Amino acid sequence: MNMSRRQTLQAAGGLGLYGALVALGMLPASEAAAQQFNATAFQATGLADAMKALGATAPTESADVSIVAPDIAENGAVVPVGVKSAIANTQFIALLIEKNPSALAAAYDILEGAEAEVNMRVKMGQSSDVYALVRADGKFYMAKKEIKVTLGGCGG
Repeated sequence: MNMSRRQTLQAAGGLGLYGALVALGMLPASEAAAQQFNATAFQATGLADAMKALGATAPTESADVSIVAPDIAENGAVVPVGVKSAIANTQFIALLIEKNPSALAAAYDILEGAEAEVNMRVKMGQSSDVYALVRADGKFYMAKKEIKVTLGGCGG
């Protein structure tokens, strides 16, 4: 089997599966399209501006939102961060880094019935507070954690 034929068959199979899911109503066509990109939120330089662009004017601190990340990151270029929400009907999770040039690092829409947990790697230029922002039932909740970034692994 030649490679271009294989790729053609894979693409046709994927399109067929997509069409079947849409036809069965398991995947609405509107959800298959990319969501509208919130350029204002991602370009905001300050924490308050980013939260305002996301619609979170006064988020409530909640113990049901947790940030899983190291207290000290040895390499600021790849800091592993996870956000988990135990709040029912979580619809949205965002990660904001206070001292980064653009405060909003990531934003995720959570589909109904999905587990409200995301993991990512972010870049941090310096030690900073990291904020997890969660929207559930139209209300915003948040958690905060300080992550220290070491320079050359020497503490900082």
